[in-house]
Amino acid sequence: MLNNTHKIRVLVVDDSAVARTFMTRGLSGHPRIEVVGYAINAEDAKRKIDSLSPDVMTLDVEMPGTNGIDFLKQLLPVHPLPVILVSSLNLRVFDALAAGAVDFVRKPDGVENRESFLNSLAQKIVAASYAKVHRPQPAASAPPAAPSSAPEAAPAVAALGKSAGMDLDHTIIGLGASTGGTEATLEVLKRLPADIPGMVIVQHMPVGFTKMYAERLNRLCQMEVREAKNGDEIHRGLALIAPADLQARVVRMGSRYTLSCMPGEKVSGHRPSVDALFSSMAAQVKCPMVGIIMTGMGRDGANGLLEMRKAGAYTIGQDKDSCVVYGMPMVAYDIGAVMIQASCENIAGVLMNHLKSGK
Repeated sequence: MLNNTHKIRVLVVDDSAVARTFMTRGLSGHPRIEVVGYAINAEDAKRKIDSLSPDVMTLDVEMPGTNGIDFLKQLLPVHPLPVILVSSLNLRVFDALAAGAVDFVRKPDGVENRESFLNSLAQKIVAASYAKVHRPQPAASAPPAAPSSAPEAAPAVAALGKSAGMDLDHTIIGLGASTGGTEATLEVLKRLPADIPGMVIVQHMPVGFTKMYAERLNRLCQMEVREAKNGDEIHRGLALIAPADLQARVVRMGSRYTLSCMPGEKVSGHRPSVDALFSSMAAQVKCPMVGIIMTGMGRDGANGLLEMRKAGAYTIGQDKDSCVVYGMPMVAYDIGAVMIQASCENIAGVLMNHLKSGK
């Protein structure tokens, strides 16, 4: 991890000369970033990493020859380097995140988006410079993988049924994450049963990707997962992913709860914002509720989680060792918003114990 006075050395990897020039020039104007070089493909990048010693690398997902995903699988076990993906609207970005990339940005699709693209990329590079890269584990001897077109089966998880301590039909769970959160959230959800209480999830993500992300989680997890629409009812067995670029807030309608997904100002620098979701839960939810804050840069969600705890919620924070970036959960813990910390792999177990016992 770098200190705040050290310039972040960045290697730009992209097969397009136009994209390389645009990113190199744009990033060079950032006060915290020094572009130390570029590479035109994976083989070129392999040769330059040792000599240039970058702190962070940007990587195009789709390149001729060795693609970004295969490159990551070769690179990270040897060089655990924080990688920011630069991708068009493509499902393969999630395969690259699973292979160890820290975060991603969407390639600009018009001149009007170029400035916001560079701002987003620079922010993610700064966040990545603090990241702990989790090296992908080589798979043990296993049967051949199914074709990519085959549906991925969700693991079997025992149903919750009824609880001695809580009314699970009238319980709401809020979860917020940022850098490193796409895979961390999956690690939690795939360990939860189909009849989990209603969940709302805010994951900082570019426009267009939240629907694909929800569809991926829906394939891999027991509960139904989908991108939220304004007015969706929150109910047991359903996890709603807040749409990118809309603020998601829980609204009480008698004994029912719905999700408002509307345009609005950024909260804590984000839209959707974890703080906006958690604050709405603290104010609106009158049934049992749980707040979970996971890996991410900054402090989005910390104040909202504290409001939830003060309103009687059970609150969980991801621990330092399992976070890609221990920012949001650290701030939440430091201000007293977190009741219990747990590793990414153990958060589901902590949640299940609470739901079964009410303690």
